[in-house]
Amino acid sequence: MYAIIATGGKQYQVAEGDIIRMEKFDVKAGETVTFNRILAIRDDATLKVGDSAVKASVIAFVLENGKSKKVVVYKYKRKTGYHKKNGHRQQYTKVKIQKIHM
Repeated sequence: MYAIIATGGKQYQVAEGDIIRMEKFDVKAGETVTFNRILAIRDDATLKVGDSAVKASVIAFVLENGKSKKVVVYKYKRKTGYHKKNGHRQQYTKVKIQKIHM
């Protein structure tokens, strides 16, 4: 059984026991979170698709909040002496999917 959930402007395919990194949200490590926006769900024989057609929820346990590796952004224009170096570290929340309720 798997479900497709939408959170943080992205979509994730999850199954029970999966550990995924998603966009950061305001939940501390050690707490549980419930995802109610389920786009599709599939069990043994059926596939239900559609945000309003699926009446389900996904319960996840928050493992950690952190930052990913730094992405270096370097801008350069030749012959003018222009160069600019910036970096960015995206924040994430790592969760473990515990249960998919139908």
